[in-house]
Amino acid sequence: MTAPGVESGDDDLSSFTTLLAGFAGRRVLCVGDVMVDRSLYGDVKRISPEAPVPVVRITRETSELGGAGNVVRNLAALGARCAFVTAVGDDRAGREVVDMLARLSSVEPYLRVSRQRETTVKSRFFSLDGHHLLRADRETVAAVSREDLADLERAVASQIGEFDAVILSDYGKGVLTGTLAGTAIAAARKAGKPVVVDPKGADYTRYAGATVITPNRTELAEAMNMPVDGDDAIVAAAQALRKKISAGAVLVTRSGEGMTLVTGEDVRHLPAETREVADVTGAGDTVVATLTLALAGGAPLPSAARLANLAAGIVVGRHGTAVATPQDIAAACRQSEHTNADQKIGDRTGAIARVMDWRRQGLRVGFTNGCFDLLHPGHISLLRQARGACDRLVVGLNSDASVMRLKGPDRPVQNEAARAAVMASLSPVDLVVIFGEDTPLALIEALRPDVLVKGADYTRAQVVGADVVESYGGRVILADVVASHSTTATIAAMKTARKS
Repeated sequence: MTAPGVESGDDDLSSFTTLLAGFAGRRVLCVGDVMVDRSLYGDVKRISPEAPVPVVRITRETSELGGAGNVVRNLAALGARCAFVTAVGDDRAGREVVDMLARLSSVEPYLRVSRQRETTVKSRFFSLDGHHLLRADRETVAAVSREDLADLERAVASQIGEFDAVILSDYGKGVLTGTLAGTAIAAARKAGKPVVVDPKGADYTRYAGATVITPNRTELAEAMNMPVDGDDAIVAAAQALRKKISAGAVLVTRSGEGMTLVTGEDVRHLPAETREVADVTGAGDTVVATLTLALAGGAPLPSAARLANLAAGIVVGRHGTAVATPQDIAAACRQSEHTNADQKIGDRTGAIARVMDWRRQGLRVGFTNGCFDLLHPGHISLLRQARGACDRLVVGLNSDASVMRLKGPDRPVQNEAARAAVMASLSPVDLVVIFGEDTPLALIEALRPDVLVKGADYTRAQVVGADVVESYGGRVILADVVASHSTTATIAAMKTARKS
């Protein structure tokens, strides 16, 4: 079921395309720990005579903005304008950060240069075929000084009213360890701006009042000292975290298992987008950037989370701290639409398992059925009304043999595979099951839907399975019918037109 204040959203291609187009020109304030991500590639042809370790002959070296800097890179790649509040050391790496930010024309940096800090540098060593050999870090892990903190807080306070949303990207290096996170959240709430937090450490109380907090599974376990070994455990820990810090929602990133979104009593598990994983480095930064821009554009949280999930699937297929562009995400949306449509078509056994899983998540399951031979506005209206009465909608589809017995030897016009593919491509439909009987009674008895929907051209007594559904407390709904739309009438009109 959908919690109060959480819209379900239409996660179709057109709505995502509109969201992505709206990213251009959005303004985001990002606050957090910047670093330099250095990647060194080389030949590995022998073992050192000094110790049992490989000798790497470096042939190529690259440097990119890392940490919160990678969030900023993602925001820029997605078309947003960004102000970046952070601290660097008075050192070579700090000057590299300045130079790299200067190359991002849509980013306005507010850098606190501190002689008391060392700019974080993460150096990753790879063989030429992409195998990760070693990581070496140079960094200061300590809260910024009082003088540095005061300067950073002034920068945040002076900027926050000009932006559509705020990101706090905490990598535990000291920028957000003190009071800066709380100051930023309080100012954002006063200004009515959403705040998305990518957290770090064991004490999340400094993020109290955030709109969304996005720990990974390991971070969630550390923060709550609770098990996270399965869906139920993750949901329990996320709900406990949400209540503890009064966050609007918790989005748990689960690497190869996708994400779990917890908002009040509403729980959604988002499976990972199927891609070959090359490198998970920086995927969380992409999630935060995409999620924030979608929320800034007015997207319902579930839709924003799914878009972020698609973006994460892109960057894990690339080496290093990669970014995703709107064009990348739009292409992934198109691919996901086709994949999801295929996954929506199942047999009776698979449908029973799917419905049981939905029920474990507390979702209401609806059912409607028909031949759906030539799709027309009446069908679309029925499906939308049916989906509006439940959380997941199963469509029972008459097989070709069944349609022929009901409608005559010239029907169906489209075979069952084509009709199932069309139905599965529609956003109100969550699952399509083909049945061979003349009525869906056996399928209804097997699935035991919470809601049974038919058009109001039927009477309650004519609805097959109505007595079954009502016997265990389910509801029967007669949906409004769109007049003057009929597959049979359309076919008759086509025949008349051919004769004339």
